[in-house]
Amino acid sequence: MAPPILVAPPILVALPKAGTVPHVAEIMTSAIPTSNGPADVVVEQPEAGEPRLLVVLTHGAGGSPDTPDILAVRDVARHRGAVTALVMQPYRVKGARAPGSAAKQDGAWTEIVTVLRAATPGVPLVQGGRSNGARVVCRTAREVSAAGVIALAFPLHPPGNPEKSRDAELRAAGTSVLVINGDRDPFGVPEPDDATRVIVLPGETHALAKNPGAIGAAVAEWLDALLA
Repeated sequence: MAPPILVAPPILVALPKAGTVPHVAEIMTSAIPTSNGPADVVVEQPEAGEPRLLVVLTHGAGGSPDTPDILAVRDVARHRGAVTALVMQPYRVKGARAPGSAAKQDGAWTEIVTVLRAATPGVPLVQGGRSNGARVVCRTAREVSAAGVIALAFPLHPPGNPEKSRDAELRAAGTSVLVINGDRDPFGVPEPDDATRVIVLPGETHALAKNPGAIGAAVAEWLDALLA
């Protein structure tokens, strides 16, 4: 099994209709209804040209989808022709900090992705999230037929409890997975395998907030390989 790769820091409008490409500068927001309540979604078109893929990104427990790591992924994806969607999950829209039932969370996520895919047909789906959101996108990847998964700060186990591993959730994705974790993450760092590339950023904690440029560079390389 290959070791993880250690990377040093570098010196409420409507969703678009199927088959239409709004102006590239247009930002669309929508409340998507789900069985667990509405989700708030911000959709942006590619920087240029027609969409080549759909990248759907979400937050960690108690967070929002505007953290430095998620925004770094969004930016490199749009540069490579992606329609991007930043999703505030229903439990956060309601004001809760904990996601509650995993089954309900995953069910709502699948409904959200189904709506977004219908609005951006004919392109591959990549879904990504940080921390708890990384668990969601891994657990649901097979059901939504994701071409790839980006797992930011995947929480391998609760801090101080390595015996409570969530590794099975990561391996359940059944597709190409990019994991980016910090070497100071108390939640641990997963091991790579044939389908899972693991990037470990020196000096980063679970927040992954110090070096978004390194995150963007890793995601850009991985997306280029996926699109090729």
